[in-house]
Amino acid sequence: MRDITSKIITQRTAVARAVLTVHPDTIKRIQNQDIPKGDPLPVAKVAAVQAAKNTPQLIPYCHPVPVDFVGVEFELSETTITVTTTVKANYKTGVEMEALSAAAAAALNLYDMLKMLDETMTIQTIELLEKHGGKSDFTQGFAHRLKAGVVVMSDSIVEGKKTDRSGQLIVDRLESMAISVHPMVVIPDDPEQIRQTLLKLSDEMRLDLIITTGGTGISPRDNTPQVTKELLDLELPGITEAARAYGQNRTPYAMLSRGIAGVRGASLIINLPGSTGGVKDALDALFPAVLHSFKMLWGYGHEKTDTHQTTPKNTSQTTPKTTSQTTEALASR
Repeated sequence: MRDITSKIITQRTAVARAVLTVHPDTIKRIQNQDIPKGDPLPVAKVAAVQAAKNTPQLIPYCHPVPVDFVGVEFELSETTITVTTTVKANYKTGVEMEALSAAAAAALNLYDMLKMLDETMTIQTIELLEKHGGKSDFTQGFAHRLKAGVVVMSDSIVEGKKTDRSGQLIVDRLESMAISVHPMVVIPDDPEQIRQTLLKLSDEMRLDLIITTGGTGISPRDNTPQVTKELLDLELPGITEAARAYGQNRTPYAMLSRGIAGVRGASLIINLPGSTGGVKDALDALFPAVLHSFKMLWGYGHEKTDTHQTTPKNTSQTTPKTTSQTTEALASR
């Protein structure tokens, strides 16, 4: 089985279909409820539900999924029976195999109950029609247009007592998503240096995304959150709440992180912890879904858009405080 411990829980949906070809007389006998073994449709429906719930018993590499819904629909034509199954779950992995197993089980049960009447019957197709949920739904086609900066706050790394790993972890993750990363900056836990660095990256370099690592705890030199907070135009507490909630399921120490996130001008700034474990958990929790924020910053809102478009649909929705900065940033893309 694949390791899915790092995946986030999202709503998963899959729709599958199975088609049986039968003799026209068989369809008539079903409609007239003239089948010796009884009405095959309710039995096939129960079989589909059971198959969806027990898919890991049939397919060894499937994870046990807490199935929330199984829908089964039948459509009878002159010579076919079409079974359409829909499976939903809130979980870390998809339910395609559950939907396919449900469709297959329904088709097999129909075959079993009708074979004594129809030797011409065949199971023609079993196919996946659609699936939704997971990271693929949140992947943003415009990621390659984003410019990001990574800032490591650590006295010990600046002094050569430790080697940075968290900053490089962030760089590697962003680059794996085709996001352009500028040279990583390592600075001490000094409030003024933190302030000047963030101002340079957001106001002068106009980077889209700025991620910091370190200085989010409660030691005397942990200054990152309070300095960041002073610079933000809009705070986005949901981002760091999501990261802490995800981390809390893995280690109780996640509750001690004070990192914040928000927008300054056209830049999204996110504070991450200094530990490599905390950084990895936060990246797993936030990306790529957090990239949706740029569609909102650029005036697209929540609607689906052509991700190759470079001009926002409507910049009048930005607040007066940030309108000029957002317009200039977009003009530079």
